[in-house]
Amino acid sequence: MSLIVYGFPLSPFVRKLFFCLAEKGIDYQLETVPPFNQPSWFREISPLGRIPAIKDGDLTLADSSVICQYFEDKYPDLTKLLGKNAEQHAKVRWLEKYADYELAPLTTFTVFLHRVVNPSMNKPCDEKTVQAALADKLPAHFDYLEQSLGHAEFFVDDNLSLADLAFTCQMINMEHAGEQLDNERWPNLAALFARIKARPYMQALLQKEYQLLSSMK
Repeated sequence: MSLIVYGFPLSPFVRKLFFCLAEKGIDYQLETVPPFNQPSWFREISPLGRIPAIKDGDLTLADSSVICQYFEDKYPDLTKLLGKNAEQHAKVRWLEKYADYELAPLTTFTVFLHRVVNPSMNKPCDEKTVQAALADKLPAHFDYLEQSLGHAEFFVDDNLSLADLAFTCQMINMEHAGEQLDNERWPNLAALFARIKARPYMQALLQKEYQLLSSMK
């Protein structure tokens, strides 16, 4: 097996890559690299210290979006996750970036960080900051995404894409931190999240995450 993935399973960006590879049926070997206190050699693969990173033969890459795009281009006959034409591709990338840049600072780097990561490192949880993210900031993003999804099965062209996977990855971290989407306010988003989580490979990966979370406690 030539493909090595470097990263930590609870990272939503590493998780996005796992989901991408699972959808495409690409095998890989995971070498665990945490987001903090990384080994010095990792900077040769990921100069900015970002996870995930990969080594595929002689090629090394970092950044989940770049890596997923690489596999989309390298294996055009496998399951497409970036749409079938330029318009769909643009919509997928927009929503993927929306999840990565708008949701992640709140779901992962606020709620998950304070509720899960900080206690595991004997640091305090700033619950006031968590509540501000949940009550004041995230609802507007969920309103926009609920409207974007409408009653469709997936965000773009009724086909699973990186937009759906990126959104799901952020929701998983929020769920790990004890929060759920309001099914009454955002029923379509909640249904999308449930559908994607039900995929068999999702369940297998999540079981490993639950074990990791348990060990952190």
